This record gives sequence, C-alpha cells and structure tokens, in this order.
Amino acid sequence: MMVTKQFYYIFLPFILLQSSLAFAQNLSARVLDSVTQKPIAYATVLLNNKGVITNEEGRFTFLMTDNINGNDSIFVSCIGYKSIGAPIREFSENSIYLSPKAIELKEVIVSNKNYTAKEIVAMVQDSLEKNYRYGFTKKRLFLRETYTNYIQKTDYKIKESTIDAFNKAFLDSVINTVPKQDTYYTEMLGDLYGNEDEDEQKLGLIKASELYDKNKRLDFENLEERFNEIIKKNVKTDSYFKVKSGLFGTKLEADELFEEEIDSTDVASLNKQLAEKKKDKEEQKKFFANYKRRTLGNLYGNLPIFKDSDYNVLFKPRRYELTLEDFTYIGDKALYVIRFEPKGSEDYEGKLYINAEDFALVKMDFKNTKPLRNFKLLGVSLNEYLAEGSILFGKDRDGLYSLRYYEITKGNQVGFKRPLQIIEKNKNVKGRRKQNELHLKINASFSGKNKYEVVVFDIDPINRSVFDSYVEDNIVLPTYMPNYDPEFWKGYTIMEPNTAIKEFTSEVSLETVK
Repeated sequence: MMVTKQFYYIFLPFILLQSSLAFAQNLSARVLDSVTQKPIAYATVLLNNKGVITNEEGRFTFLMTDNINGNDSIFVSCIGYKSIGAPIREFSENSIYLSPKAIELKEVIVSNKNYTAKEIVAMVQDSLEKNYRYGFTKKRLFLRETYTNYIQKTDYKIKESTIDAFNKAFLDSVINTVPKQDTYYTEMLGDLYGNEDEDEQKLGLIKASELYDKNKRLDFENLEERFNEIIKKNVKTDSYFKVKSGLFGTKLEADELFEEEIDSTDVASLNKQLAEKKKDKEEQKKFFANYKRRTLGNLYGNLPIFKDSDYNVLFKPRRYELTLEDFTYIGDKALYVIRFEPKGSEDYEGKLYINAEDFALVKMDFKNTKPLRNFKLLGVSLNEYLAEGSILFGKDRDGLYSLRYYEITKGNQVGFKRPLQIIEKNKNVKGRRKQNELHLKINASFSGKNKYEVVVFDIDPINRSVFDSYVEDNIVLPTYMPNYDPEFWKGYTIMEPNTAIKEFTSEVSLETVK
C-alpha cells in the first residue's frame, strides 16, 4: 500500500466539550503503524462494546450516539501490535498509531508445554464448542460487494446473415458498446437471523445502495432499441427462433421479443400495465433480498469452525502439512501462528492465528493453491483461478467468540469459442419454414474479480421460536448512486469506504439517467 506523509485533522469539536455533553457527529480516524507509518488494515476498534473494522487503508468511522461522551474509551487492537485504549477526548488527531509488539517466547510457553502444530490444531477442534457461539443468533452486519469485469477478447466472423441490418457495422457497435472494464459496488446494512446452516437464514434489510456508471447501461439500452427496430421490420410475430451453438440448441418464440403497445385511452389496459409494473417491483425487492440472504448464508456457513467448511483444516488436519511458524500477539494475548499447506487434493493454504490461552482460532488467512474449477468442453472454458481472504473472530461480552470480519476475493476467467446460429422459422408461411438466419463464429474471453466484505457489529443469541416468528418483509431496493455520496450512510455505522469508492464518478449525472 502507498505510505502517506500527509496527516489530516478530524473536525471533532466535542473533544473540547464537557464529558456530560452528548455527541451527534461521527468519529473518523486512520490507524497507522508507528514505525513504518503504513496503514493497518482490519484492526478492531471498540467503543462501548460496539465494534468496527478498519478498511484496507486503515480507516474507520464511528457513529457518535447520544449516550456517548468524552469519558468513554476507544480500544484499538490488531494482531502483532500493542493494543491501546483511551478516552475519546484524548484522540485529537485523525491518526491513531499502534506500536509493533516484540515477541517474548517465555510469555507464550510459560503456562503451556512445547506443543506441536498438530497438537495445537487438535486442541482448537476440541475447544470449538466451548469457545464459539453456535445456534440461532441475530447479527447486525454490513455487506460490501465489489464486482470488476474485464473483456479480454471479442473476435467474431459472420458466416451468413439474411438480414442486411445485422451486418459487421452493427455487430461492431454491439461490441464497442460493452465497456472493456466495468466496476459495480453494492452495499447493504441489515439484521441476519439464523444459525450455522446456510438454509436456516432470514434477512431484515435496513438500507442498501448500488454505485456504478449507468451511462454504460444507457448505451446498451440505446443499442437494444436499434435491435428491436431491426427485429420488428424483419421478423414475423408468429415466428419462432432456433438458437444453435454446435450440438446445442434452444427454442424462443418471436412474440417474446416484442413489447405490447398500449393505447393511452385504454384505461383497463393501462391499469393492467401498472399492476404488472408494481408486481415487477415487488419481485425485484424479493429477488434482491433473497440474493443478499443467500450470499451471507454461503459466506457464514463456510466459516472454518463449521465441519462442512471448504477451509477444513481444523476437522481434517491429516490432509495438511502443519508448521508452527511463529508467535505473535493480539493485545497482551499470545498467539500461535501455524502455517497449513495441502498434502494432496485439498484446495487451500494459509495461516491460523490461535490464542495460546484458550486455543481459540482468532484469525485465518487463506488462498487457493490450484484452480477451484478448470474445464474446457466443446469450446467453452471456465477457470476459477482465485479465492483468497481473511476471517477474524472476536470475543463477545459473555466470553464466546463470533465472527467479526470476513473478506474474500474471487477471480474467474471464461472463454467461448464456438459457432452460433440464430434461425427464424415460421410454420404459418407456405414453403420453407426457415425465414432468416444469422450464423457467426465467436472467439471471446472474459475475466472478473468479485470481492465480498462482511462486518458484524452486534450479535445476540436468540431461540428457535424467535427465528421462526420473524417474517421477512422484502421492502428494500438499493438506492442508485452515479457518484459516491458521503451523506447516504449518515447516521449509520458501516465499514469505511476505500479511496476507489470515494472517488468513483459516472460520466453522467443522476438527473440525466432518471
């Protein structure tokens, strides 16, 4: 990461106020290494038992509520550093410095014998039920997803086209309309009800946003209008299409490509159209909520403390080469650092950070050692080449550990090298059924990276009856933002956005795209 020499000052007038005065601002700061001046990512910041995580640039923001005053203390901790804690009024700058903590092996082994890596991992597994919170909970959490897509190749050759408008110029305009690189951000805050079973989850959405350049979508919509005009002029409404790609084919009715035009004086038809749009809106809300719930359920159900996790080193240690690589600290707690590498068919390598006192896993770093999926079949290829990230656990007020932060980046590459035929047929026309044909030979490849970040702020145990009685309302859709809006999340505690998000701008304004 870039090292910044410039220090910014937070505007916190409440520091000068009396301790009894209530606060209504945000506390923003950056956590830095006191030696290197580099940002410390994924440090834990606690205020009145509420926690946030610093982003990859070391930044965090706390919502200052009415019950917080200058005597309340902030505690900052990160693996490998001395923890600090001080009243809010003492943080007068926007930079908080953590000092690296030297390793003293005597402190680590004074109450433990010289365990091997295998023995330590075995004790972690034996202590799971004692150390971690299982069963139904209600979790207030924040999810940020970042999707970046790249077009690497878009070669094609027209073998045949009986519709003059479907020519090279038109197809080139299709390709040129699709952006070579596109980034999409989406964020949500909500309450997740459930247990370790990814199918036993319910989500109460509070607020959500999406940030992308809609101008690129508008270009595509304009192209779609041109396509529809070509279809209307050249294709019969009672036709059907056969779409073939090599050995594979499917059927599509032509009337599915035509939108019904409504007479503005036809009240019944207009009401029907409005009802359909309302239904579509409800379906969009339901789809959005279901997608977020499944995403969170998949991430949460794959934690290494669960038996069916992809990161199964705790439950299948014999399949890994385990090495006690180092010792470190989180605050005053000594940690074992164990490296794991697959012996055979397992997919991941990484490091385990284990509390030497209670043998709880407090952090896991992981990265795949081989493609998770890699196949080529009849000109179609898929390579899931990347899955790496970190998982952090923290201790709750009752002494049990639960998820604090989960970050994973996934990368994939897709290739398509096949012939493509679109044939219009019509059984109501005398003579040959085939009316038109577009025959292409395509050679295209795409790649993308998807990053998921989950921060858990609060977690409360609930029972089965509370879970069963909670009903999802599915009333939230993400608010579209063409440019980053720092006011959107005002009044809510989230994970601080990075510079790329803050500086994101579209080529058009919101008024243009409405």
